[in-house]
Amino acid sequence: MSIGTLYIISAPSGAGKTSLVKALLERLPGVSVSVSHTTRAARPGEQDGVDYHFIDRDGFEQRVAAGEFLEHARVFDNYYGTHRATVLERLDAGEDVILEIDWQGARQVYAALPQAVRVFILPPSREALQQRLQGRGQDSDEVIARRMADAVSEMSHYDEYDYLIFNDDFDIALNELEALFRARRLRIEAQKQRYSRELKGLLEPQG
Repeated sequence: MSIGTLYIISAPSGAGKTSLVKALLERLPGVSVSVSHTTRAARPGEQDGVDYHFIDRDGFEQRVAAGEFLEHARVFDNYYGTHRATVLERLDAGEDVILEIDWQGARQVYAALPQAVRVFILPPSREALQQRLQGRGQDSDEVIARRMADAVSEMSHYDEYDYLIFNDDFDIALNELEALFRARRLRIEAQKQRYSRELKGLLEPQG
């Protein structure tokens, strides 16, 4: 049994998930984010193996057929997937691994690995979410309206998760997310493996 924990973190666009995860990585050692495979072309500034693993469609479909992905999905004309072996290797090494995926991907992963911990992040209100989406200044009103509709659909699945965090105050939300990770590391199964030598020294008969 691995001592690392697999975390599925989902949120609607604009809820602050990416910023929270980035801040968590800076605070907490032994945590990494799984890098997805995708068939879409790299955008300017993106690096293969850092932002995504960029592969062609044939290569992706071969991996799907071989069962190499924990989850995969088609988004518009591109495919995205989470590589099973890479995630399991990190967990076995004692690392906590984060998957930033939507509710559909979360269902696939949880069906394969029910020990995964599912966390959903919500904004404090629809108004706050819309302000955040508008604040990016990159999208038209039509695009923002579509993103809001998608966000409402995504948020309706919050009760499929184990933990719920409201990102109203960023620092509070970050503290809550960090507390969850730290508490999970103290569970009996993990501590027995992590401190097997110390436990042996404490409990073995002396002399």
